[in-house]
Amino acid sequence: MKMPAARRAVLIRERLARRYPAPRTELSWTTPWELLASTILSAQCTDARVNQVTPHLFHKWKNVQQMSNADVSEIENVIRSTGFFRNKAKSLQASARKIVADFNGQVPRTMAEMLTLPGVARKTANVVLSNAYGVQAGIAVDTHVKRISFRLGLTAQTNPDKIEQDLLPFFPQQHWGEINHFLVLFGRQVCTARKPACGSCELNDLCPRNGVTPSTSTTI
Repeated sequence: MKMPAARRAVLIRERLARRYPAPRTELSWTTPWELLASTILSAQCTDARVNQVTPHLFHKWKNVQQMSNADVSEIENVIRSTGFFRNKAKSLQASARKIVADFNGQVPRTMAEMLTLPGVARKTANVVLSNAYGVQAGIAVDTHVKRISFRLGLTAQTNPDKIEQDLLPFFPQQHWGEINHFLVLFGRQVCTARKPACGSCELNDLCPRNGVTPSTSTTI
């Protein structure tokens, strides 16, 4: 008998919790603003690359107030290696100005307020709310979460917001933040895009392997 998706989700979380007992974002940050800025920069860029760029960024503009007054061209020069640097520079400056003008210099603590910031969609908002404030407003869906939730049969959607809505009922709200960490780490280490290690995967017996073919998976 085919296992119901809800039961599969419970077992997936239990096994990944054993694999990652203390999951956390791999972005380096010390304040909510630094996490927000780092998450904006992480779009289409690795966390490792972002972590190489942000020390200079946060040294040059030490807080959200300073970033709000920064010259966009100077921001571009600092973050160029993260890709899409022009749009990201505009988002950093504009979101900083919005935070200073409308939120007394403090990164918002609600989803509705976060979504008013330029360049911020649900994924970025979820990352910041969960990691900076412990607010579980949803599940951040990035490329790893999208790929793995589809392979595991937890969603058939391709739109990140719709994927998130499919995932939320499967997990208790207090676990929403860690689900993102679990799937991101698992996607980087085991269930990779091109060569998922299906043969050695602890979720092998739970996974319908949607979209995975023998030519793309490894058996060792």
